[in-house]
Amino acid sequence: MFDSLSTRLDRAFKTLKGQGSITEVNVATTVKEIRRALIDADVNFKVAKEVTDSIKEKALGRKVLISVSPGQLLTKIVEEELTELMGGTQSSINTKGDPAIILISGLQGSGKTTFSGKLASYLKKQNREVLLTACDVYRPAAIDQLKVLGEQIGVDVYADKENKNPLEIAQQALAYAKQNNKKVVIVDTAGRLAIDEAMMDEISALKESLNPAETLFVVDSMTGQDAVNTARAFDERINFDGVVLTKLDGDTRGGAALSIKKVVEKPIKFVSNGEKMDAIDIFYPDRMARRILDMGDVTTLVEKAQQAFDEEEAERLNKKIRKNQFDFDDFLSQLQQIKKMGNIKDLLGLLPGMNKALKNIDIDDNSFKPIEAIIRSMTPEERGTPNLINGSRKKRIATGSGTSVQEVNNLLKQFEEMRKMMKKMNKMGNKKGLANINPFA
Repeated sequence: MFDSLSTRLDRAFKTLKGQGSITEVNVATTVKEIRRALIDADVNFKVAKEVTDSIKEKALGRKVLISVSPGQLLTKIVEEELTELMGGTQSSINTKGDPAIILISGLQGSGKTTFSGKLASYLKKQNREVLLTACDVYRPAAIDQLKVLGEQIGVDVYADKENKNPLEIAQQALAYAKQNNKKVVIVDTAGRLAIDEAMMDEISALKESLNPAETLFVVDSMTGQDAVNTARAFDERINFDGVVLTKLDGDTRGGAALSIKKVVEKPIKFVSNGEKMDAIDIFYPDRMARRILDMGDVTTLVEKAQQAFDEEEAERLNKKIRKNQFDFDDFLSQLQQIKKMGNIKDLLGLLPGMNKALKNIDIDDNSFKPIEAIIRSMTPEERGTPNLINGSRKKRIATGSGTSVQEVNNLLKQFEEMRKMMKKMNKMGNKKGLANINPFA
């Protein structure tokens, strides 16, 4: 996500590297590169000019402290400007109502149906009773897809393939929700390959009839400025409340994320990537700005860890670590919890400087499979007492896991080093939170 933009901005800041002071000349050169980077990322030209003019004005108006380099100062100013450009602060969705109705709109192929499922899953985790409603009467596959997603996340879906009137379906779904104590109704609407009057009339009628608490516009972030233009057209007709950016895991240049708030004056509320139902994040402008500048997003990483890690399991592991009894069963348990947090490469990318380091490296969840296979090929006794694993046992474990003796040796060595580190930290009295140590550190 934003790889190209991040690289270009990093290159622009290098112009100031080694400079002892900020001058009109070196700032002008850097700002010019920043403007090119934004335009190449498909940011609206007018928006790019306004932002870089503001960056230049702020840079020339600030004195550089002895402890801060010109490059660091400009990076901070750009971070502030990007944050403001994308909305400044996080904007929540409105779920007030009995039930609260959330209307999902957008073009065909933007990811509306998948996002509807993700939003339902997100709200369900907040202990909200949710009903998904299939109002795309033109594409039977959309109804079937919503039913599959509903089953997958354990959420009811209201659908009627025989009825071709989305207004009637929505009203029937609302009645069903009230009868069955559903607190949130998510209405997935039909899209088109392009904006047309029939589609606009239908979505306008749905909004007027339902009076939703929240109307969200879902847009494919890979469409760049086309996404911004489409958002403007939709907003003129239905006055939506917020934007959802999908497919941020694709080859996106980021122009939609950077321009849409400024052009449409509506906040981005969620970002989504991939097909997994938990691949949905609240949009925080400041965190996204830091990620674009490869400054990391440790706050999001911590939040994902808190959601994935079981408190009772963490306490159990803490006790074992304090007694120096951490074994391969515990190691395997930690692996499973880390996998719950999401895609490994995306998680590493939340650490400062890691986007650049990981740019041409392919890391996926399959990276854990050889490690898991090795551990599962051990006997319970070997997992509990790794010192028992001699040469003949290593050969058996390697054969059983489809790996090599060298890979088994490497894992045993890494595991032993990790246990030594835990033991050392125990002696230092650092007992808090040891169960969440990254096994791959």
